[in-house]
Amino acid sequence: MYTVLICDDDKDIVSALDIYLTSEGYRTLKAYDGLECLKLVEEHEVHLILLDVMMPGLDGIRTTAKLREKRNIPIILLTAKSEDSDKVLGLNIGADDYVTKPFNPIEVIARVKSQLRRYTTLGGQQHAGGPAVLTNGGIRLDDAAKAVTVDGEMVSLTPIEYNILLLLMQNPGRVYSTGQIYELVWNDPALGSENTVAVHIRHLREKLEIDPANPRYLKVVWGLGYKMEKL
Repeated sequence: MYTVLICDDDKDIVSALDIYLTSEGYRTLKAYDGLECLKLVEEHEVHLILLDVMMPGLDGIRTTAKLREKRNIPIILLTAKSEDSDKVLGLNIGADDYVTKPFNPIEVIARVKSQLRRYTTLGGQQHAGGPAVLTNGGIRLDDAAKAVTVDGEMVSLTPIEYNILLLLMQNPGRVYSTGQIYELVWNDPALGSENTVAVHIRHLREKLEIDPANPRYLKVVWGLGYKMEKL
């Protein structure tokens, strides 16, 4: 049974999400601020976090940053329509996805299921059939061990980052549009996906490239999308 931690200072939202998640068979933990969220993560095995951005005290953005110092648990931000800059910032520091309030609980459940599939498989089933170890230049991806190294140094990736890298490394030189990347990695329709994919690509570059501003591996093909340069 997967455990989902719901963190929002609005108790009605927490209660509603709790009802929908438990009806789908998930175990839930409830927190009402960032500090309580961090405490519960230390005390329990948590498989996914639904995290409100705007909370008193430790907000969702800073909580995400704290969580990413130690853990790669999938994080879905709960944001208001007016918080576009916070969505980008949250994705940039390691959140995996976001849902805009007011949200449809069915959409939230679908996002939870999608993230948990990627977290538990790290792309192993989604891209089955390829070689277990992929290399390109100094990047080595061992899909059996779910490990990535750059010039021999281990790199820590989130599940989303891992799956994007796996997709591109399995098809070096092939250009994927942002919509194609989103549909293949997120397994959701690609409506409005451009910014989300761009943020994750930027984050990958920061971890893989010596000079992220002049990438050697993850190239943009203007007007078309992204590709893994074959080295």
